[in-house]
Amino acid sequence: MADPGAASPAAAGRVAAGAPGGEPAGAPASEVDLASAAPPVALYAHVPFCVSVCPYCDFVVYAGRAARGPARRVEKLVAALASELDLRADALDVRFGRPGETGRPPLRSIYLGGGTPSLLAAADIAAILARAASRFGLAPDAEVTMEANPGPGDLGDLAGFRAAGVTRLSLGAQSLDPDELRRLGRRHRAEDVRAAVGAARRAGIRGVSVDLLYDIPGQSEETWEGTLAGILDLDVDHVSAYALTLDDPEAEGLTGPLGDHLPVRAGARRWRERARPEQDEDRAAALYERADRRFSDVGLEWYEVSNWARPGHESRHNLAYWRHEPYEAVGPGAHAYDGGRHRRWNAASLGRYLAALTPADGSRPRLPPGGGETLDRSALQAEEAILQLRLRTGLGPVLAERPCVAAALAWGRAHRLVCGGPGGAAVLTLRGRLLANTLFVRIVERPQPTAEGR
Repeated sequence: MADPGAASPAAAGRVAAGAPGGEPAGAPASEVDLASAAPPVALYAHVPFCVSVCPYCDFVVYAGRAARGPARRVEKLVAALASELDLRADALDVRFGRPGETGRPPLRSIYLGGGTPSLLAAADIAAILARAASRFGLAPDAEVTMEANPGPGDLGDLAGFRAAGVTRLSLGAQSLDPDELRRLGRRHRAEDVRAAVGAARRAGIRGVSVDLLYDIPGQSEETWEGTLAGILDLDVDHVSAYALTLDDPEAEGLTGPLGDHLPVRAGARRWRERARPEQDEDRAAALYERADRRFSDVGLEWYEVSNWARPGHESRHNLAYWRHEPYEAVGPGAHAYDGGRHRRWNAASLGRYLAALTPADGSRPRLPPGGGETLDRSALQAEEAILQLRLRTGLGPVLAERPCVAAALAWGRAHRLVCGGPGGAAVLTLRGRLLANTLFVRIVERPQPTAEGR
């Protein structure tokens, strides 16, 4: 499943890694106030359960008995999420005042990610959303997204989810080719994706998005075209297409006791070692270009490097990440950002998460273990530049003129990666989207600004 945290400022700031991977057309986003925090406009809740774990998955996922059966921990997680929502809301109330009472805005979006949130009962989803709305406030037109796997055993009660308040469904299709699905360890079939989209429409869910992967070992332009054609036949509102990345969170130091990732399982590590040599950057670029062309032909326009949407169906939640707006997050491994200079995350361990928030000795819940970081101004400016460049609206002129960014942009223009956009914005060309990480690394590895340029 596609975790919005993977596209968040946290991920961008680490290395700007990911696929030749927003805001709809209009004026560029203005530079954020890098010094001051603000109340969240979005909330992410992580549900870490799956029936099985795909070998390429780096998200915080627990399968087997934790997800199903008499020993499952779903009910404890729902209780723990409620407790964390209360604790996080208490802290925000002290800092910013209660929602609606002091001009503090309600949430514009909630994202239930995973894992597979659709494994939860509709009543559990309703309870999580109701607690979030009561403690954080929720705008009447808020976008409420839930991720789901399309298999019949994973899809869940879509009508019940809609009644609970879900307005948008994100389906983890990844491919429609049977061999690729087996290779990826996916449990569903192509016909399950078609059935899931139809079921979502019948349930009255307004927005349906599909996640796809490319540069899958063994993938060809023919199998990719078959997947694209099948998805376009479904007339979905939004598509995310990500290059398959096989990183090692342990090598990046993200899996310690307070880390936000779980260690890669031995079997998954062996699978990745076999899969990496079968990937090909040139093929990945050709597949991306084909997807971009096919999506554009039917009115799905790119608005972020890895995302295409019909007008009005851009992911409002992920736009908050890409615009560098403040967001709250709950659940194991979840990331939050205060809109200023501080980011924090919960440790990935489900056991430690539950022990803190649902203590067995009856003591009061406490915040789960985790980590955090405070970024300096130059690091935040680089991160902001990368996030703005990922968007179709491009990088605004205020940041573009910063010494730490201007040199990278000049190089990008010279290599036809960047062109001019509305209002003086710097916008990625198609070639720029394909080589975005090369440009982003130049921004991250910027020369230190002089005193005059700070």
